Amino acid sequence: MPPPDRYTLVGSGLVGSLLALFLARRGAEVRLLERRADLRRERIRAGRSINLAISVRGLHALAQVGLEAKALQHTIPMRGRMIHPLEGPLAFQPYGRDDSQVIHSLSRGWLNGMLMSEAEATGRVRIDFHHRATAVDVGAGVVTVLDERLGREERIAGTAVLGTDGAGSVVRGAVVAGAGGTSAEERLEHGYKELTLPAGPGGAFLLEKNALHIWPRRDFMLIALPNLDGSFTCTLFLRFSGNPSFETLSSPEAVRAFFAAQFPDAQALLPDLEEQFFDNPTGSMVTVKCWPWAA
Repeated sequence: MPPPDRYTLVGSGLVGSLLALFLARRGAEVRLLERRADLRRERIRAGRSINLAISVRGLHALAQVGLEAKALQHTIPMRGRMIHPLEGPLAFQPYGRDDSQVIHSLSRGWLNGMLMSEAEATGRVRIDFHHRATAVDVGAGVVTVLDERLGREERIAGTAVLGTDGAGSVVRGAVVAGAGGTSAEERLEHGYKELTLPAGPGGAFLLEKNALHIWPRRDFMLIALPNLDGSFTCTLFLRFSGNPSFETLSSPEAVRAFFAAQFPDAQALLPDLEEQFFDNPTGSMVTVKCWPWAA
């Protein structure tokens, strides 16, 4: 059978936007549904996603649509891990045999926005923001969509439907239910919190620029990835409950004492640590298992 020429994609994240671009360049018409606002035009609350460390696999995918070179212009090469122990000197662990074998720090938001714009530039992709898929009739191939700005419901038929909506996917749930399959979403016992380590005077990097910084501490850790403006995006991975945990870090004093004990060198570079910690949301991570994955 020939491939479909019309698609509905649910979710305009990195996977959805890149897939839309692939399909459009093959001549298909694509409608991309996204329940959130357009991140290129509206400020999205900080601290909701982990910065990307893109490797050869991600760059290969971008190369297939001719965007590898463009993406690399917005990256910082990270030649290895810089380990920050509680005691003793820093330890650098190279990723490869030489400086050509690196991974790259890249803004997830920038990459997502670029892929959206490239998809739209084909003239074959329409992105509808604030549109939430509420149901999928797998047998009929119909997607029910709610325009959350207007409160108006629409039914989309006559297209191939692909779910690129991650955890809690409406499409996956419908496919699995329709086939009598199985699906499980297991929330990890660790969550994450993003913090921004600001640049120094004149945009100076206050940590080694070309490294992924890691503060490993038993069953939790802090990491930091460099940004083009001299700042670093830090992510704290910590249990939701127990000691220590996000549950125990319930006051500015507790946060300050925890960082002083576990990450003293990072704390010294985070002047607004407590404010960021309580302003930014605590993210969760989910392991998804399902069968079947297509219908």
